[in-house]
Amino acid sequence: MGDRVGVKYNNVNEGEERKGGHGIPKVSMVPLVFLIFYEVSGGPFGIEDSVKAAGPLLAIVGFFLFAIIWSIPEALITAEMGTMFPENGGYVVWVSSALGPFWGFQQGWAKWLSGVIDNALYPVLFLDYVKSSIPALGGGLPRTLAVLILTVALTYMNYRGLTIVGWVAVFLGVFSLLPFFVMGLIAIPRIEPSRWLEMDLGNMNWGLYLNTLFWNLNYWDSISTLAGEVENPKRTLPRALSYALVLVVGGYLYPLITCTAAVPVVREYWTDGYFSDVARILGGFWLHSWIQAAAALSNMGNFVTEMSSDSYQLLGMAERGMLPEFFARRSRYGTPLIGILFSAFGVVLLSWMSFQEIIAAENYLYCFGMILEFIAFIKLRVTHPNASRPYRIPLGTIGAVLMIIPPTILILVVMTLASYKVMAVSILAMVVGFVLQPCLVYVEKKRWLRFSISADLPDLPDSQEPEDDAVPLVF
Repeated sequence: MGDRVGVKYNNVNEGEERKGGHGIPKVSMVPLVFLIFYEVSGGPFGIEDSVKAAGPLLAIVGFFLFAIIWSIPEALITAEMGTMFPENGGYVVWVSSALGPFWGFQQGWAKWLSGVIDNALYPVLFLDYVKSSIPALGGGLPRTLAVLILTVALTYMNYRGLTIVGWVAVFLGVFSLLPFFVMGLIAIPRIEPSRWLEMDLGNMNWGLYLNTLFWNLNYWDSISTLAGEVENPKRTLPRALSYALVLVVGGYLYPLITCTAAVPVVREYWTDGYFSDVARILGGFWLHSWIQAAAALSNMGNFVTEMSSDSYQLLGMAERGMLPEFFARRSRYGTPLIGILFSAFGVVLLSWMSFQEIIAAENYLYCFGMILEFIAFIKLRVTHPNASRPYRIPLGTIGAVLMIIPPTILILVVMTLASYKVMAVSILAMVVGFVLQPCLVYVEKKRWLRFSISADLPDLPDSQEPEDDAVPLVF
């Protein structure tokens, strides 16, 4: 029947279109794969807590099952919705088109906060890996100064351009994964399969276990806020997501399977940075140093890609009139300068939080945003079934609903397991969003700040008006 919604984007299907409207080179396939890789993972750094919480067997099984019930559905939804709305607002635009601008803003607020909280983690992880070599970075003023210096340096890289960030991600990704491949080869002769079966259900830390799995396998939708910067996103985005999925899950399972069976498992030892100790046991100081260097650089890759996603999300919201117009202004390198500065400021403010507090807080806010995404995905399938979807999940409406039931249950479990402190802080943050959006509307009405919708973007479909002659697809 064709596109009944009328959301049409110019130049997003043209293979020769390699520059954006600002003359900035677009992101191609290989850098995009590694941008997604770093949005989600960055390598097996930080997965050690899954072994501490549940033992080798449940750690391995957990990453495999979570990839099926969480990562694959989220990646599929990102592919469908990201190609339906290939612009920098990403998931904010999805929710706005389905539920209206108020809930679109709440989505943007929760996801931006979650992303900034997530980004505050990477300087912490970086310093956790290098403090064994430089003990002075373990705390106090030297640690604080190190966080500030890292934040400023990596913020400048984001300022210089997304294509630079993309190719840096490629280099860092290869460098970070290679030592684990080597360590796995060294571990093979020492593998004792019985170690894989070690499990003690009576000594499980379910909160730590689920938060670690969830944190390491989510954020597939973050790449959607960069869709407007991608070369031919309607073809490139779905393929890049599929390649990145294999890279991420394989990058977790390979070192878990080889290393947990190659050394005696003392669960208390399996905390952040323990892979470098395993490397020393298996290969010696040279492999230990390589893993530490890879961890440090990988965390830097996580930082710059997350900041790119967060800052371009603010730019996309401004282009849709949800934020003041100055958020949409670009630097001479085509980057969202104000969004970058806001995101960097948030990282510095939150860098005092501990590793576990960061994971729990970001997971809670992220869950709230994912619930809105799932609702928007299903509603658009029902109200606008014939809208142009360059990539469409090969399921009807009923199949799509069934697909999101397991991840929705997972979301509720993760939110239930959060501490009262995390719940209180997260709910307070969401209440701030509920108040902030009407305040911005009032500011716009009084013309205290300028708001505008980019002329380059099409109108969004009416979220309240279903199509008369459209029949939702079912199995």
